[in-house]
Amino acid sequence: MSAFTTTRRSARLAALGTLAAGALVLSACGGSPEPAETSPGKPDPDADLTVGLVLEPSNLDIRRTSGAALEQILVDNIYEGLVTRTQDSTIEDRLAASHEISSDGLTYTFTLQDGVTFHDGTALTSADVVASYTTVKDDAGIQGNAEFAVVSTITAPDPQTVEITLSEPDQNFLFTLTGPAGLVFKKGETTDLKTAENGTGPFILDRWTKGSAITFDRYDEYWGEKAGLAEVTFQYIPDFTAGVNAALDGTLDVLTAVDPNLVPQLEDSADEFVITTGRTTDKATLAFNNAKAPLDDVRVREALRLAIDHEALVEAVGAGETLYGPIPELDPGYEDLAEVAPYDPAKARDLLKEAGQEELDLTLTIPSFYGTTVAQVLVSDFAKVGVSLEVDRVEFPAWLEDVYTNHDYELSFVLHVEPRDFGNWADPDYYFGYDDAEVQELYARSQAELDPEKSAELLREAARIVSEDHAADWLYNGATLTALTPGVSGFPKDSINSRIDLAGVTKTAD
Repeated sequence: MSAFTTTRRSARLAALGTLAAGALVLSACGGSPEPAETSPGKPDPDADLTVGLVLEPSNLDIRRTSGAALEQILVDNIYEGLVTRTQDSTIEDRLAASHEISSDGLTYTFTLQDGVTFHDGTALTSADVVASYTTVKDDAGIQGNAEFAVVSTITAPDPQTVEITLSEPDQNFLFTLTGPAGLVFKKGETTDLKTAENGTGPFILDRWTKGSAITFDRYDEYWGEKAGLAEVTFQYIPDFTAGVNAALDGTLDVLTAVDPNLVPQLEDSADEFVITTGRTTDKATLAFNNAKAPLDDVRVREALRLAIDHEALVEAVGAGETLYGPIPELDPGYEDLAEVAPYDPAKARDLLKEAGQEELDLTLTIPSFYGTTVAQVLVSDFAKVGVSLEVDRVEFPAWLEDVYTNHDYELSFVLHVEPRDFGNWADPDYYFGYDDAEVQELYARSQAELDPEKSAELLREAARIVSEDHAADWLYNGATLTALTPGVSGFPKDSINSRIDLAGVTKTAD
């Protein structure tokens, strides 16, 4: 599925929709954030690597085009920001050699790395950063524009220093800079970014065969440690079975987003594939339209949650962990909320009776690229408590129009993949239709709080309220399964649906 050019919010859903296609049957397992080492052999600096992906972008302009397809391959490989985030979701400097935050949380001062050049050979200066971030701040069509609403000024005291002043503290501002909004582009860039690039990263674009593959070459003039591969090709294979077949016939060195049901084919082959399980922030969300009867009745919402056997659902999906609240384990504010919605069909029936909904007909709207497992489990579980569930499978653009934009739905299922997106529950205009003043106040305080631990505690409190209001059901926390051939080392295993940092990947000689 391609990335989309959309408004900010529909772009955000495009990102989660495209990303969901790559993780649609996966659920979470706790895993080490360290990359998997698959071979003790000596790396070949002239090696090439072929990676199987699900999602091909529609164009390469990551500034104006949303979608996981672009973030997967471009962030940290082609383009870089002042800061980045690691596999365990911590923030570290990238184009910035260091940064400081004032005691009032309003001023961020970044000192740039020495010797950074764009791929056209132009030296990076603070003027490029100022121009890049000013564009984000002033242009509503640029990704991250809304998050930059707190930015008051962006200045360059000297060629190696950038100073950003906020109008109010924002706990998530540094995290925002790790995404597309924080990427740095050449001032006055004339490159057509839809088909070409001019980044500062360890790889350069070699060629794009649309409908098939994109190839990167190592940038030998890179300012930091050189990439361990001479060439990387992203092969786009949208069918999961075809992806496994391509791995088995030797076309691929790495296959991402492996369907758990197809893992045995790889494990039983003679190719000795290594299968890694990585953590994500993917939230498999069963959305309730809180603003529409009968879902505006908390008794109905609670009954639906109690009717779902979450453990059995995870088992049916094929791998994973349950998730009973809006914040996943990798994000600040996580708390195990399993006690809020235990499997209890008897109580579910009682609640429906109390609400006058003993025979309830509901419709689940679900993007058609998802598998059938989740819908089948929900149909079965709901039937046991007297709820008849009709499943309406639609194309993703129709889902965006009907569910996301027009809020014309009862139940919906989609994987929300973005990290730190609890703010959706503090937005009464979001498609969930959830409006709680206390949650909104707690979220605002969490973002203004300078102490990360205190901020996380406020988020935890707000998330518990949302779960106890049964504003949705969080069916599971998605994972990502990756198959690697012998000789491939350093391939990231956690959260690779959002970005695949290839600089540290190596491959031994054949």
